[in-house]
Amino acid sequence: MALTRDFKQTVLARVQADPGFRDALLKEAIEAMLSGDVDSGRAILRDYIKATVGFERLGAEIGSSPKSLIRMFGPSGNPQARNLFNVIGHLQRHAGLTLHVTAQPDHSAG
Repeated sequence: MALTRDFKQTVLARVQADPGFRDALLKEAIEAMLSGDVDSGRAILRDYIKATVGFERLGAEIGSSPKSLIRMFGPSGNPQARNLFNVIGHLQRHAGLTLHVTAQPDHSAG
C-alpha cells in the first residue's frame, strides 16, 4: 500500500520536531537492512534524508550527485556498498550518533 502524502508530511514534521524519533528512524533503517529487508531500509533512509539533511545538501557534502542519491534510495535503487556506507556514515555524523552492531542469538533458528 502506498503511503499518503498526509502520512509522509506527518512523519516529516515529527522527524523535525522530535530528535528521539529522528534517531530511532535512522536506527530502524539500518536494522532493516542488516536483517535482510534492504528495500524497507532504503525507503526509510530516503524519508530520513528528505526530512533531515536533504538530497541536495547530502550530495554536496559527500561529493555525489543529488539525482544519483535519489535514484540510489528509490524503489528500484541498488546502491553499491561503498556508496551506501558513505551515506550512512555521513548521516551518523550529521545526527551526532554512532551506531553499533550487537550480536544476539537467534532463538527462532533450529
